[in-house]
Amino acid sequence: MSRLRATIIKEITLLWRDRAGMVILFVMPAVLVLVITLVQENVLKVMGEANTRVLFVDMDGSRLGKAIAEQLQELGTVELVREVNGNKINQPAAFELIRQGNFRFGIVIPKGIGDALKKRAKQVVARSLDDKAPSREDDAKLPEVMVYFDPAVRGGFRSAVLSTLNRVILRVEIDEKMAFFAELLPAHLEKNIEESMGFSYPGGVAMDFPPINIEWSKQPLLGVKEEFAFRSTYAKIPTSVQQNVPAWALFGMFFVVVPMAGALIRERETGTLARLLTMPVSGMCLLFGKVAAYVGVCLVQFTIIVLIGKYLLPFLGTPSLDMGSDPVAISVIVLSSILAATGYGIMLGSISRTYEQAAMFGAISVVIAAALGGIMVPVYAMPQLMQKISIVSPLGWGLDAFHDVFVRGGTVSDVLPESSALLVFFAATMLIAWIYLFRRIRTGS
Repeated sequence: MSRLRATIIKEITLLWRDRAGMVILFVMPAVLVLVITLVQENVLKVMGEANTRVLFVDMDGSRLGKAIAEQLQELGTVELVREVNGNKINQPAAFELIRQGNFRFGIVIPKGIGDALKKRAKQVVARSLDDKAPSREDDAKLPEVMVYFDPAVRGGFRSAVLSTLNRVILRVEIDEKMAFFAELLPAHLEKNIEESMGFSYPGGVAMDFPPINIEWSKQPLLGVKEEFAFRSTYAKIPTSVQQNVPAWALFGMFFVVVPMAGALIRERETGTLARLLTMPVSGMCLLFGKVAAYVGVCLVQFTIIVLIGKYLLPFLGTPSLDMGSDPVAISVIVLSSILAATGYGIMLGSISRTYEQAAMFGAISVVIAAALGGIMVPVYAMPQLMQKISIVSPLGWGLDAFHDVFVRGGTVSDVLPESSALLVFFAATMLIAWIYLFRRIRTGS
């Protein structure tokens, strides 16, 4: 046990002296988590997939403006802004704020649009009941709700906003038409009865029409149910933080291959490894001492990134990191991912002949595995061929396992397939490292 402890201390001491390696392991993942998460959070806001602040200028104060405000707030992703710096916003101010890029879009309800809507609704209903009703010239002039967009807003978001507004306006239109229909229908029926009877009474036909209930116009006949294919009823859309914290934590773990492989190659080139093997210590003890040392390093690294997701990123305006409800499952994922990363680092240091080979191949291979595994771009957004290839990435296995817990509410049993694959990867890389390393020591190559 003392020999293993001495090996671990040796590895940590060597890493501490490797300033470049310390930067790669601790500074780079932390910076990537901050930068990528903040950028992605802003992109989600532009695309309408996160809370968006919307300028709302209601110059009319009618039922239409109130209905639009209520419907947008029911979406749950829109915050209506009516004042800026304590000042009420008017139409020119809203246009200028959006032009400067301070807001993504704004909605302006012009003055008089409520009265114009009622007038037009009455004209349309009257004409539908009496095709002889005269047409008005102003009937063709539709009152309009103004929507200002930042040119940087994506087309999909613009379409969603306009679709929501059109739906709200259609509902208000139907309500107004039905109200006037209930008001005008009795007089229209009375008139038609008199015409069909061929005479009319001075005071009209004495008929008591029952009141028309138009509430049925608001009652839906069909519904659309949205449901996510989670492994449990834990239905929650992943945030940018839930995507990027585990993603770049895994990326940082696997970048351990560069300092780890470099240290092993230097020991082999200087003959340190051969001298260590002449001492009363086994080769397995040396290798697992390296693994244990870097497991500790990666645990510290993961803890730092989680703390950034929990406390620093929310301070910068992103959601806080929600890690699900099963810490045991998270521990299994973290440990299996770290073992896979350290195994790969030892294998790379055993196969490579020079430090330059290990550094270049290690960095490039990790970046490729990260790209394939959905660290940089979600797998579903890749071409079909790339999606099939992505299943070979160990970083993808780890990210899927984290999403099982963070997003899908999974437990230990749910992450066992990915964790088992990572452990098999660790065993395979350690076996290859053992074969290559000690063959080279024996041959002196």
